[in-house]
Amino acid sequence: MLSYRHHFHAGNFADCLKHPLLLQLLDGLAGKDKPYVVLDTHAGRGRYELADAPAQKTGEYRDGIARLWAAAQGQLGPELAAWIAAVRAENPDGELRHYPGSPRLVQQRLRARDRLIACELHPADHPPLKALFAGDRRVAVHRRDGYEAIGAFLPPPERRGLLFVDPAY
Repeated sequence: MLSYRHHFHAGNFADCLKHPLLLQLLDGLAGKDKPYVVLDTHAGRGRYELADAPAQKTGEYRDGIARLWAAAQGQLGPELAAWIAAVRAENPDGELRHYPGSPRLVQQRLRARDRLIACELHPADHPPLKALFAGDRRVAVHRRDGYEAIGAFLPPPERRGLLFVDPAY
């Protein structure tokens, strides 16, 4: 049986729906000056190498991000264009090699006073997630059950936020 860790499915068709929507929600939160917090309950590794074995095993990114990556910018609506721009920021050489997961996309949108709480319980995914955000004081990475984290971290002191629940199943 194939594991449903995020790395196997990074950039798939579902990401092409939920990640542009995530960016729209974040832009809506940023429409006010007040800070906000995002709780990502199942953060995964945060960033994925598409040449790695898990992504290659399923190849799901080929029918997802890879198809839209090749589309001309003028052919995409503003929501998809904004998301593609966020993915391009992870691939400055212009070749699609890396896919930013939800915590990385959130980090790209955080302002100085906004926060991200990223939870990941899987022992292979937590260390790379922690390393990815090392040094960013706006991001707290926890190795804990995402569902338990909801009760622990909500409501946030900011009183504004987004709960992103994307379990690995």
